[in-house]
Amino acid sequence: MTTMESPVQSNGRAWAMLMLASAFEIGYALSVGGSQAFTIPSWSAAALVFFLLTLYFLSAALRTIDVGIGYAVWAGIGSVGAAGFGSVLLDQPLTLIQTFWLAMIIAGVVWLKLADSPRLTGNA
Repeated sequence: MTTMESPVQSNGRAWAMLMLASAFEIGYALSVGGSQAFTIPSWSAAALVFFLLTLYFLSAALRTIDVGIGYAVWAGIGSVGAAGFGSVLLDQPLTLIQTFWLAMIIAGVVWLKLADSPRLTGNA
């Protein structure tokens, strides 16, 4: 945290980094799937790039966000995103009941974020 940065700004930046890490995790998961066990060079290269990006942004976010909360949010968004985009881009089946439970994961992620808000933690 810089000297001019408030804890709320630092927390907001950490959550933005976590969202980027989650987006890169989706890219990584889809690239690994497309690589067909790393036998397709272009998909394999994309997987490596997404992997490095997700690790960097996740580690940066976890400097501020507790590891348990950060990891749960990252994994939740990554898994829901991979399932959703996998269904659209890779023609993978997604049933109604699977969609319901993926929505429950996102609801949990939203509540984890709300629980980290300055008003609820007393840091306002």
